[in-house]
This record gives sequence, C-alpha cells and structure tokens, in this order.
Amino acid sequence: MPTISINAINNKYKNLVLMSALLAVVVVGLGAYTRLSDAGLGCPDWPGCYGFLTAPSHISEIPSSHQSSVSNFIYEAAKAWKEMIHRYFAGSLGLMLLAVFAFSLMINKNLLQEELPQHNASAIKSRIPIKLPTILLLLVIFQAVLGMLTVTMQLQPLIVMGHLLGGFSILSLLGLLYLRLTKKPLYDNEKTTSGYISWCFVALTVLIMQIALGGWLAANYAAPFCNSLPLCSGGWNEGNWQQTFSISEVFQLPAPASNYEFGVLSSEARMSIHLLHRFWAIVTATVVLCVAARIYFKSQNDTIKNSALLVAFAVLFQVSLGAILVYWHFPISIALAHNLMAAMLLLSLIRLTYFINQLRVQDKTRLNTSGDK
Repeated sequence: MPTISINAINNKYKNLVLMSALLAVVVVGLGAYTRLSDAGLGCPDWPGCYGFLTAPSHISEIPSSHQSSVSNFIYEAAKAWKEMIHRYFAGSLGLMLLAVFAFSLMINKNLLQEELPQHNASAIKSRIPIKLPTILLLLVIFQAVLGMLTVTMQLQPLIVMGHLLGGFSILSLLGLLYLRLTKKPLYDNEKTTSGYISWCFVALTVLIMQIALGGWLAANYAAPFCNSLPLCSGGWNEGNWQQTFSISEVFQLPAPASNYEFGVLSSEARMSIHLLHRFWAIVTATVVLCVAARIYFKSQNDTIKNSALLVAFAVLFQVSLGAILVYWHFPISIALAHNLMAAMLLLSLIRLTYFINQLRVQDKTRLNTSGDK
C-alpha cells in the first residue's frame, strides 16, 4: 500500500486552516458591512429570507403571510441580499471548520494508521491539535445560534455584541491554530523577553475590552452621538458632556422593545457609550504600545522584534482610522476599515503573545533538560 507523505498531509491541513482564517476575515467584514448599512433585518426570518433560500427580487414574490408577520413591513432587495450573502459566507465558514475538525479527528483517532508507519503517525499526531478545532466547531455552532437570535430578537444589542465577539473569537482561534501548525524554534540570545508573557496577556485583556466596547457602541447605534474631536463638543470644557456622561448608563440593558434597529437608548446613554469607547481607546493604545515597545527594545530575535513592530503599527493605524472616522462623520468605508483593523490588531497581538509564550516554554524546557543532566 502506498505510503502517505507526512508533509503532504500537514501542508493540506495547514492550507485548509489558512483558507478558513481568510474566509473568517471576509465573514467578519461582511458582518460589519451588513450592520453598518442597516441591513441586519433585511431578512426578518432565519436561515432563509421570507421563506426563500435567496433574497426575493420583488415584493410581489413574498407571500402575504410573511408580510403580515413583519411590523412596518418594507422590503428592500438590496438589504436582503447583503444579509443573505453574509449568511452564505458564514455557512461556508461553518462547513470549513467542520472539515478542519474532521481532519484533526481523523488523524488523532489513528484512522490513517494502516497507511502510515507507526513512528510517522505519532509524529503527525504531535503536530495536529484536536482541542482548538473542537472549540472552533462548538463556537461556530453557537455563532449560528446567535445569528438566528440577532434576527428573531430584532437586533437586541446584547445579542448583536455577542455575535460580533463570536466572529472575532473564531478568527482569533483560527489564527492561533495556524501559528501552532507552522511554529518553528525561536532563539533569543539574551533570554529576556520570555518573561513578558504576563504583559502580553494584560495587553490582550485591555484590547478585548476595547473591542467589546466597540461592539456595544455599534449595537446601540451610538456613533453619531459624539461627532466631534477630541470630545463630543470639541474641547474638554466645551459642551455639557461632563454633566451627561454616566458610567451606569453605559452598561444598562435597553428596555424590551419590538424592534431595536437604530437604537432605543437615550441620547445621553449613547453619548456615554461612545465617550467611554474613546477613553478606553487611549488606555488601550498606551498599554499595547508600551508592551510592544518594551519587547521590541529588549528582544534580540528578529521574529519577535518584527511582531512587536507590527503590533505598534496596527495600533497607530487603528487610532488614525478612529480619528478620521469621526472627522469625516462616519462614512461606511472608514467604519468598515476600522472594524477590520481591530481584527488585524487583535491577530497581531495574539501572534506576538504566542511567540513570547513559545520562548518561555523553550526556556523552561532547556532548564529542565539541563537539570536532568
């Protein structure tokens, strides 16, 4: 029986993971575009659109029973297609993640044992994780449920924010899985940067909180309620933002409503949400830049230094996009770029954290090895 090339199997698996990650970027972008263009309720049912697998081309195609079930029924084919295209891509991503899981399970269950020598099979198993693909599969199923609830609960902000964070989580875990599959030994002559893993986790936590605040801002349609720089009315002492800003209103859940499209919170609450997002952006940029700079100047490893530099560049670019977004009064193109750049910043910081942790593990292994001797 012909021998299966280990490299061929691993390369196919890595390519599958990479394609899944690229598709996840597209899905995150399409989700943001659907939300930003107010097409989230373009199809008020799920998984189809007014009972069809594609968006109806004309209102006359929609049965009267579907029309009567939708309050204030207005059909816009362009919005319906935006929503359905997002669902098609999201469904394709789900199938690809199922394939990633099946491939991992096949290897780890020794289903190729008959075609591979014993030592080769164990080598492959050591290089193909099973936990991450399992988590990804469960997460994409949960994400599909959130997608359904987003529509059936009429864009309830907590569900919308959860759906956004779910997309970022899938993309992040795919990036981490690809890093694990392509890892190579790292060497740092000074052995100093491996101790910065806790700093990286702090930076990641701060960034995730900022992304969540951005999701809460978007879910409550709070962007236009603070449309000046650096604060909502200009300078620190301009306007009445100091009197109306309230942390408690930022985290209040909207009152039950039949439809949450375009937001239901008060203007003061939405201004507070936007302001907190800006304030925490300053904290996030400061923390992430300090961590990246510290690692860059301490490390002697080119991979680590380049990763830290990429993180710093992503932070500066994201801050610039945020300022441009407000200055130009929230055009969809810049808002979409701001969403995607947040995902790229998260991936770049995960990459840096992974490399620092890899150094830490290598240092620990070397110490254990020298101790055994």
